[in-house]
Amino acid sequence: MTRLLNQTLPDPLPHDPLQTAAHWLRQAFDEQVSPNPNAMTLATVGADGQPSARIVLCKDIVLPAGYLVFFSNYESRKGAELSQRPRASVVMHWDVLHRQVRVEGFVVRSPAAESDDYYEPRPWLSRVGAWASRQSQPIGSRADMLEALKTEAQRFGGELSQGDAHPVGPASARVPLPRPAHWGGYRLWAEAVELWVEGEYRIHDRARFTRRLTAIGDGDRFQATPWHVTRLQP
Repeated sequence: MTRLLNQTLPDPLPHDPLQTAAHWLRQAFDEQVSPNPNAMTLATVGADGQPSARIVLCKDIVLPAGYLVFFSNYESRKGAELSQRPRASVVMHWDVLHRQVRVEGFVVRSPAAESDDYYEPRPWLSRVGAWASRQSQPIGSRADMLEALKTEAQRFGGELSQGDAHPVGPASARVPLPRPAHWGGYRLWAEAVELWVEGEYRIHDRARFTRRLTAIGDGDRFQATPWHVTRLQP
């Protein structure tokens, strides 16, 4: 479904941009605008100052605290960079809806219980893959990767069918498969959010929201000031 470019941001602008972002994300799912409506580009920076970006899936926008949740291997390139510099930015863009959200802020690991709750209902082979893959590390061939997957599957009471990566054998024969310590969730606490609506003749509608975050507790939670908003030229 193609929409006319007749949308604008509300006036006055919303008090909480992440409420709008969450609404847009729900609409993207409801209208099935793409196979992964929650796909977002995650940008990080390494110790050498080199930026890198990749696609991850936004699994939740938590209100009113104001953070996004995604999951990954803590020992991957992104994991190493976030350990060194725990800041990131993400972009979610929906062509069909003519909308975009940008978020910048601090990144902390999710509590272990939250990571466990997400890991447990994942497909069995996806959980095996979290054990088998040393994400971002070199490997000799695709066959080597499948052999590592096969080894881990056997370790946890399953097998892979010949020539592919599909598990075979009764599920009851498989032993419990705990979450590996190197895999889990992240929370991106929003310090800045930009809402963007596409306009005709490239006269887009943009607004940037900012707030100040102060770490509390063990530094994995933040206290936030109210949002300040500025409309931007396209």
